[in-house]
Amino acid sequence: MYKSRVFHLLFFVAVLQTVLALREGECEVCVKTVDKFAATLSDDVKKDPKLIEAEFKKFCKGTRNKENRFCYYLGGLEESATGILGELSKPLSWSMPSDKICEKLRKKDAQICDLRFDKQIDLNNVDLKKLKVRDLRKILNDWDEVCDGCIEKTDFIKRIEELKPKYMGRSDL
Repeated sequence: MYKSRVFHLLFFVAVLQTVLALREGECEVCVKTVDKFAATLSDDVKKDPKLIEAEFKKFCKGTRNKENRFCYYLGGLEESATGILGELSKPLSWSMPSDKICEKLRKKDAQICDLRFDKQIDLNNVDLKKLKVRDLRKILNDWDEVCDGCIEKTDFIKRIEELKPKYMGRSDL
Protein backbone atom coordinates (compact mmCIF):
# COMPACT_ATOMS: atom_id res chain seq x y z
CA MET A 1 0.00 0.00 0.00
CA TYR A 2 2.79 2.41 0.95
CA LYS A 3 4.77 1.59 -2.23
CA SER A 4 1.71 2.24 -4.34
CA ARG A 5 1.25 5.72 -2.88
CA VAL A 6 4.91 6.57 -3.35
CA PHE A 7 4.74 5.38 -6.95
CA HIS A 8 1.62 7.48 -7.61
CA LEU A 9 3.25 10.52 -6.01
CA LEU A 10 6.39 10.12 -8.12
CA PHE A 11 4.30 9.61 -11.24
CA PHE A 12 2.30 12.76 -10.47
CA VAL A 13 5.51 14.77 -9.95
CA ALA A 14 6.92 13.50 -13.27
CA VAL A 15 3.73 14.46 -15.13
CA LEU A 16 3.67 17.88 -13.46
CA GLN A 17 7.30 18.47 -14.43
CA THR A 18 6.53 17.56 -18.05
CA VAL A 19 3.56 19.93 -18.14
CA LEU A 20 5.53 22.85 -16.67
CA ALA A 21 8.58 22.35 -18.89
CA LEU A 22 9.08 24.65 -21.84
CA ARG A 23 7.87 23.43 -25.19
CA GLU A 24 9.80 23.94 -28.40
CA GLY A 25 9.47 27.57 -29.47
CA GLU A 26 8.26 28.84 -26.09
CA CYS A 27 10.23 31.64 -24.50
CA GLU A 28 12.28 32.01 -27.68
CA VAL A 29 13.44 35.54 -26.86
CA CYS A 30 14.43 34.55 -23.33
CA VAL A 31 16.34 31.42 -24.35
CA LYS A 32 18.21 33.08 -27.23
CA THR A 33 19.02 36.21 -25.25
CA VAL A 34 20.28 34.26 -22.23
CA ASP A 35 22.40 32.07 -24.55
CA LYS A 36 23.77 35.14 -26.34
CA PHE A 37 24.55 36.85 -23.04
CA ALA A 38 26.14 33.75 -21.46
CA ALA A 39 28.44 33.44 -24.47
CA THR A 40 29.87 36.92 -23.71
CA LEU A 41 30.85 36.04 -20.13
CA SER A 42 34.36 35.05 -19.14
CA ASP A 43 34.89 32.06 -16.83
CA ASP A 44 35.72 34.18 -13.78
CA VAL A 45 32.60 36.36 -14.24
CA LYS A 46 30.36 33.28 -14.63
CA LYS A 47 31.08 32.28 -11.02
CA ASP A 48 29.92 35.51 -9.35
CA PRO A 49 26.22 36.50 -9.49
CA LYS A 50 26.97 40.18 -8.73
CA LEU A 51 29.43 40.38 -11.63
CA ILE A 52 26.91 38.64 -13.88
CA GLU A 53 24.29 41.26 -12.98
CA ALA A 54 26.71 44.11 -13.75
CA GLU A 55 27.64 42.52 -17.09
CA PHE A 56 23.96 41.98 -17.94
CA LYS A 57 23.27 45.68 -17.43
CA LYS A 58 26.14 46.50 -19.82
CA PHE A 59 24.84 43.89 -22.28
CA CYS A 60 21.35 45.42 -22.19
CA LYS A 61 22.59 48.85 -23.24
CA GLY A 62 23.26 47.51 -26.74
CA THR A 63 20.00 45.62 -27.20
CA ARG A 64 17.08 46.50 -29.45
CA ASN A 65 13.49 45.42 -30.01
CA LYS A 66 12.46 42.21 -28.21
CA GLU A 67 15.81 41.70 -26.48
CA ASN A 68 15.51 45.23 -25.10
CA ARG A 69 12.01 44.44 -23.82
CA PHE A 70 13.40 41.27 -22.18
CA CYS A 71 16.07 43.37 -20.46
CA TYR A 72 13.35 45.76 -19.29
CA TYR A 73 11.36 42.93 -17.70
CA LEU A 74 14.41 41.60 -15.84
CA GLY A 75 15.59 44.97 -14.61
CA GLY A 76 18.65 45.27 -16.80
CA LEU A 77 17.79 48.77 -18.00
CA GLU A 78 17.90 51.99 -16.01
CA GLU A 79 14.24 52.67 -16.76
CA SER A 80 13.10 49.20 -15.60
CA ALA A 81 10.34 49.38 -13.02
CA THR A 82 11.21 46.08 -11.34
CA GLY A 83 14.25 43.90 -11.04
CA ILE A 84 14.58 40.13 -10.91
CA LEU A 85 18.20 39.94 -12.05
CA GLY A 86 18.99 37.54 -9.22
CA GLU A 87 16.71 35.00 -10.87
CA LEU A 88 19.02 35.14 -13.90
CA SER A 89 22.44 35.63 -12.32
CA LYS A 90 22.35 32.88 -9.69
CA PRO A 91 21.28 30.06 -12.04
CA LEU A 92 23.80 31.29 -14.63
CA SER A 93 26.54 31.09 -12.00
CA TRP A 94 25.52 27.46 -11.41
CA SER A 95 25.78 26.77 -15.18
CA MET A 96 22.06 26.04 -15.44
CA PRO A 97 20.83 25.67 -19.06
CA SER A 98 19.05 28.69 -20.51
CA ASP A 99 15.73 26.88 -21.02
CA LYS A 100 15.62 25.98 -17.32
CA ILE A 101 16.50 29.56 -16.37
CA CYS A 102 13.63 30.78 -18.54
CA GLU A 103 11.24 28.32 -16.87
CA LYS A 104 12.15 29.87 -13.50
CA LEU A 105 11.81 33.39 -14.90
CA ARG A 106 8.38 32.53 -16.32
CA LYS A 107 7.20 31.63 -12.82
CA LYS A 108 8.19 35.12 -11.63
CA ASP A 109 6.90 37.06 -14.65
CA ALA A 110 4.84 35.38 -17.39
CA GLN A 111 5.40 38.30 -19.78
CA ILE A 112 8.96 37.09 -20.30
CA CYS A 113 7.75 34.06 -22.24
CA ASP A 114 5.14 36.04 -24.15
CA LEU A 115 7.90 37.78 -26.12
CA ARG A 116 8.32 36.47 -29.66
CA PHE A 117 10.78 37.50 -32.34
CA ASP A 118 9.15 39.13 -35.34
CA LYS A 119 8.99 37.00 -38.44
CA GLN A 120 11.88 37.67 -40.78
CA ILE A 121 11.11 39.08 -44.20
CA ASP A 122 13.16 37.70 -47.09
CA LEU A 123 13.46 40.70 -49.39
CA ASN A 124 14.92 38.58 -52.18
CA ASN A 125 11.74 36.52 -52.53
CA VAL A 126 8.94 38.81 -51.35
CA ASP A 127 6.72 41.08 -53.39
CA LEU A 128 6.76 44.40 -51.51
CA LYS A 129 3.36 45.31 -52.97
CA LYS A 130 1.81 42.39 -51.08
CA LEU A 131 3.19 43.45 -47.69
CA LYS A 132 1.28 45.62 -45.26
CA VAL A 133 2.48 49.15 -44.52
CA ARG A 134 3.32 47.98 -41.00
CA ASP A 135 5.76 45.43 -42.44
CA LEU A 136 7.27 48.02 -44.78
CA ARG A 137 7.81 50.36 -41.82
CA LYS A 138 9.42 47.50 -39.91
CA ILE A 139 11.91 46.95 -42.74
CA LEU A 140 12.89 50.61 -42.65
CA ASN A 141 13.02 50.59 -38.85
CA ASP A 142 15.31 47.53 -38.87
CA TRP A 143 17.62 49.45 -41.20
CA ASP A 144 17.46 52.51 -38.89
CA GLU A 145 16.05 54.51 -41.79
CA VAL A 146 13.08 56.87 -41.95
CA CYS A 147 10.71 57.70 -44.72
CA ASP A 148 10.03 61.40 -44.43
CA GLY A 149 6.93 62.38 -46.34
CA CYS A 150 5.79 58.80 -46.90
CA ILE A 151 2.03 58.73 -46.82
CA GLU A 152 1.00 55.91 -49.11
CA LYS A 153 2.20 52.37 -49.47
CA THR A 154 3.88 53.17 -52.79
CA ASP A 155 6.01 55.82 -51.03
CA PHE A 156 7.34 53.21 -48.60
CA ILE A 157 8.01 50.73 -51.41
CA LYS A 158 9.89 53.37 -53.38
CA ARG A 159 12.06 54.22 -50.34
CA ILE A 160 12.83 50.54 -49.67
CA GLU A 161 13.77 50.02 -53.33
CA GLU A 162 16.13 53.02 -53.09
CA LEU A 163 17.82 51.60 -49.98
CA LYS A 164 17.83 47.94 -51.02
CA PRO A 165 21.32 47.97 -52.61
CA LYS A 166 22.79 49.49 -49.44
CA TYR A 167 21.31 46.88 -47.06
CA MET A 168 20.86 43.68 -49.06
CA GLY A 169 24.43 42.62 -48.22
CA ARG A 170 23.56 42.59 -44.52
CA SER A 171 22.37 39.37 -42.93
CA ASP A 172 20.30 40.84 -40.09
CA LEU A 173 17.04 41.24 -41.99
